[in-house]
Amino acid sequence: MKTNISRRSFLKITGLTIAVSVTPFGYNILNASEKKDLKTFNPNVWLHITSDNKVTIYIGNSEMGQGVLTAQSMIIADELEADWKQVQIRQGGAMDGFKSPILGAQITVGSASLRGFYEPLRKAGAAGKAMLVNAAAETWNVPESECKAVLGTVKHEKSNRSLTYGQLCEKAAKLQVPQDPPLKKESEFRYIGKPMPRVDVPEKVMGKAVYGLDVTLKDLHYAVIARPPAYGAKPLSFDQKAAEQVKGVVKVIQIPQGIAVCATSTDAALKGRDSLKVQWDKGTHPDMDNAFIEKSMMADLDKQGAKVHEVGDAKKALSEAAKKVEAAYFVPCVAHATMEPMNTTAYVQEDRCDVWSPNQNQTACRGMAAGITKLPPEKIHIHTTFIGCGLGRRAFTDFVPEAVITSKALGKPVKVMWTREDDIRYDRFRAPMAHRIQGGLDAQGQLIGWSHKTSAISIMRPVNPKAIKDGVDFYCLWGLWDVPDSPHWNARIQYEIPNLYIEFLMADLPIPCWPWRSVQNGPNAFVIESFIDELAHAAGKDPLEFRLQNLKNNKRATRVLQTVAEKAGWGKPIPMGQGRGIAQHACFGTWAAQVVDLSVDKNTGKIKVHRVVAAVDCGPVINPGPLVEQIEGGIILALSTALKEEVKFDKGGVASANFGDYPIIRMSEVPEIEVHTVKSTDKIGGIGELGVPPLAPAVANAFFNATGVRIRRIPLTPKTVMDAMKKT
Repeated sequence: MKTNISRRSFLKITGLTIAVSVTPFGYNILNASEKKDLKTFNPNVWLHITSDNKVTIYIGNSEMGQGVLTAQSMIIADELEADWKQVQIRQGGAMDGFKSPILGAQITVGSASLRGFYEPLRKAGAAGKAMLVNAAAETWNVPESECKAVLGTVKHEKSNRSLTYGQLCEKAAKLQVPQDPPLKKESEFRYIGKPMPRVDVPEKVMGKAVYGLDVTLKDLHYAVIARPPAYGAKPLSFDQKAAEQVKGVVKVIQIPQGIAVCATSTDAALKGRDSLKVQWDKGTHPDMDNAFIEKSMMADLDKQGAKVHEVGDAKKALSEAAKKVEAAYFVPCVAHATMEPMNTTAYVQEDRCDVWSPNQNQTACRGMAAGITKLPPEKIHIHTTFIGCGLGRRAFTDFVPEAVITSKALGKPVKVMWTREDDIRYDRFRAPMAHRIQGGLDAQGQLIGWSHKTSAISIMRPVNPKAIKDGVDFYCLWGLWDVPDSPHWNARIQYEIPNLYIEFLMADLPIPCWPWRSVQNGPNAFVIESFIDELAHAAGKDPLEFRLQNLKNNKRATRVLQTVAEKAGWGKPIPMGQGRGIAQHACFGTWAAQVVDLSVDKNTGKIKVHRVVAAVDCGPVINPGPLVEQIEGGIILALSTALKEEVKFDKGGVASANFGDYPIIRMSEVPEIEVHTVKSTDKIGGIGELGVPPLAPAVANAFFNATGVRIRRIPLTPKTVMDAMKKT
């Protein structure tokens, strides 16, 4: 499958090609078939129809199992009124035309693929249909109103004539593009909202799908890298000669990331790395372990931080509250631990650079490769393969320059391989967070004040210091608060609190952090929704009732809570020994709520989750099947982090290495899961991240319901549970 096509070659293809350019003033629909210089434009998506009656759609977002190739193509095909049987879908290369109108880069993160491209894709398809109908009307010399597009054909019912899109495409290509084509009504949708099989599945089922690890090239070499065991550690010595004497090892190269061993096989490269016998210094924080991290971040809460948001007078409200609740929470680092470890293949030649990479950030890949090779961007060819799990990790493309640097030095194609141990130890983790909250209730049990201080390791400071505003990294605060007019819609506390104060402190620790599925919405939702339960208990109110009481003007949060409560049987008796908990959250333009039923073995401390019921309001639904799959997957992932996952640190570095000491949830531990979609005509939201945030607090709240014990730290391991129960 050809996954990259140059703009020059693309424009030479005969047929009708539609591009959509997003500007600050709206959408411009372009006829890319005209021999124009498009360098001044920034098209988002390309639609191509050829005389053989094929519709080819190029999608710039990365496919990692979320079904984006299918969903985005469904949107175009529906408005185009194309015959799905004639649609061919291709992974697009790296080019400015695929930049997200929300994020400003060709990057697949933040549940932005559909919410960002929904409108431009619809307009692109509708414009193409309008041009084809116009071409048919001109051919027959009849009014356009008498012509109708149906499944890849334009028909003139009065004369019983018809022409296929393939027959019309060249004539249509010469027409002026309508800038505001009429869009279908929901009742007219042929594909949108209907279950459609994912186009990526057949290749995966048959073993034909090409992931990064599957890339093969003539004379391909392999490289692994010896990396420092502690943060900031530098090599004191290493035995390059011993490594190069290993059969198959070709070259040892010092690169910024460590010491690369290049060989004719992965096995030889690994043996060569072992033979290096690198001696490292102790690094910058030799005493750092998990206890050090938690103690340091909790101590941050006693310091003065940066004000994030203030409304009313929280201090006064708390002093006058009839009841006051105070609690401290801690959420540790978790690893991405993707199914496919990091890897990239690069081939740097004199006049071009090719990169085959399972990545979520083509803009960064191209920029990094151009910077290393000094080649112009048009000479950099990024081939995005299928991705064996992303979770945001592959948007930080540190594995790409490693391959480009080693290929440039070796003069041959090189695949850089990360082992599972590399993947966990040198991950960029979900940022740990410490929280301290004070909440106040009036005599009627109404929430009147909330003061919230949090400490977190900055996500953006190491990569984009300009993103830090007045000492605040808003990436760490998603789910608690976000900047005004954020593209990550409503990623903030949902409750109507008349007196609210939020403060942030940046932890001074060397651990590299990065967005992890739902970014910090997960940790922040755990804290907010657990504390809301604490306030409900203090007010003597049912947790659902208390939430609804403080969400009176939030119709979407109310809808998902009421739906999930009804579907889960909230308020009805549950089996003896079980507990039931509820939580809600909103981010990326979508609202979600979950109810968890669980039991606790009081002899071992092991928690068993029996059932999770979820309700989701994401506005229009494109493909119902993958929506459910994404929520199910998010729930399972979140359950793993709620019950098991925590990165272990020691001697200034990462001690966790593989699944033996970084346990994840097993299939036998997956509960029954129900997902219910709330029908909504509100603006479309994202879905890939939304299964995660409500799960951990719903588990913690169900645990409290079952035992009367409140745990303010995840994961809820058997040891954590037993220690907490012994204290009561």
